Amino acid sequence: MANTPSAKKAARKIQRRTATNKARRTRVRSFLRKVEEAIASGDQASANEALKAAQPELMRAVSKGVFHSNMAARKISRLNSRVKALGA
Repeated sequence: MANTPSAKKAARKIQRRTATNKARRTRVRSFLRKVEEAIASGDQASANEALKAAQPELMRAVSKGVFHSNMAARKISRLNSRVKALGA
């Protein structure tokens, strides 16, 4: 366990940050799940709306340091191509 006051404070900060990041990650995953469900249902309009809602959430998580930018770009790109394939 942490002994020095600074180590105790660091442990408290890490705990708070972990809880915040976990909430952000959960929020993004639920937005992505909505896109996946819309794609699975085959409805391009709802999938497009869900994707438009998920994109800013993903990029917000990137700016907060929860996700890597390349990972978010890759997810958006792959979901976008799957949504476009519904219309074809």
